[in-house]
This record gives sequence, C-alpha cells and structure tokens, in this order.
Amino acid sequence: MGYEEEYQAFINAHMQARTGERLRRLEEGHGQAEILFLKQVWWPIFYQFKYLHPEYEVDDFKDGKRYLDFAYIRPGIRICFEIDGYGPHLKNISRWQFTDNLDRQNQLVIDGWTVIRFSYDQIKEKPRRCQQIVQQMIGQWLGDELDETSLSFAEKEVIRLAVRKGEAISPKEVLHYLKLSDKTVKKVLSNLVDKKLLIPASGQKRVRTYRLGDRIKAPI
Repeated sequence: MGYEEEYQAFINAHMQARTGERLRRLEEGHGQAEILFLKQVWWPIFYQFKYLHPEYEVDDFKDGKRYLDFAYIRPGIRICFEIDGYGPHLKNISRWQFTDNLDRQNQLVIDGWTVIRFSYDQIKEKPRRCQQIVQQMIGQWLGDELDETSLSFAEKEVIRLAVRKGEAISPKEVLHYLKLSDKTVKKVLSNLVDKKLLIPASGQKRVRTYRLGDRIKAPI
C-alpha cells in the first residue's frame, strides 16, 4: 500500500483501540504538524508505521496524564518525538507554562525516554535532515537486531555506518572506517548487496556508492 492507505489504516487501528480521553486526544491532537512529520519524515525512511503510537498517553509526574505527539516503542527502546509549532500560543506562553514544559521533558528522560524535538519549520523546510536524525537515533539500537543475524563482524559494522550516516556510503569511507584491505572491503560490500541489505546507489560498471536496502529501511 502507498502512504495514504497505510496512514488511514494506522490511524483507524489506533482509534478503534481507544476510548474516552485517549480517543479524544487522538481525534483533536493529531493535526497538520503531526501529519507532516509522518508524510515527510517517517514514511520516506520506513514505508510503514510499525511500533509508532500517535498521541501516546503517559503518567504525569503530578499524578495526571500527558500525551506525547508520537512514541516509538520496542523492547528496550522508548523514543518520544515531539513536533513544536510556532505561533501566538507559543509566543504568549507564561513563565509557569514554560517551566512546566521543561519539567515534563525532564521527567520523561528520568523515566527512561529519549526525547527528540522537531519544529514545524524543520519538518517542512528540511525534512531530509529530520530523517537523518530519526535514522541515527533508531540506528543506535540496530546492533542488537543485527547480532541475531548471520552477518560477519565487518558486515554488521558497514550496516551500522550506513544507518548512522543516513546517506549513501562509498567504498572509500568503508575502507577508512574498517581499516581493512581494498579486496576485503569489496567482498564485504558485495556480500551485503547479495543479502539485499545494501543497494548500489551510483555507478554502473563500478559502483561508487551504496545505500541501505529495504530490509534495513523497514524496522525489523
């Protein structure tokens, strides 16, 4: 399915699973900025919304409830993605509200969350940079999944390098990173292409750069 179909299925599934305030928050809190994040940042990386939760409810440090714009949750991983708009409501925020927002973020970190914040303007004008940040953050946990696969140490390190960079990598970069012979690097890259973990990104007779394959793009 394409973006629109996947997006509708994603939202419908969460709406059907919610009631009361949790449902109301999803209906009213999921606005233009959040939709833009999904369309311009998340979708071009993963082509699905697995493990992602919109308007996710967490316990407040004041014994109340708070809602995160998006929560990415997997075993051992809890990432909060917040989309900050800029408008009159932000310019007119009170000192108390400003302090409360800081307390809220600090408590999330104390509770084991990683917090990533984007502005609406960042998502709209620099989506590729936002994609790189998301890739780099989620890529930090990629090692555990790679360790469960039948990859050599060098192959795992090349994939980690590509994820962290968030762009195509060249054989020269891999050579410098692994400090192995040119022949060995070529063999490692060739093996990863055969396993569909890397795809040639430029060059025909001689590949100049490689990008991540779909098996890595989609959260495993």
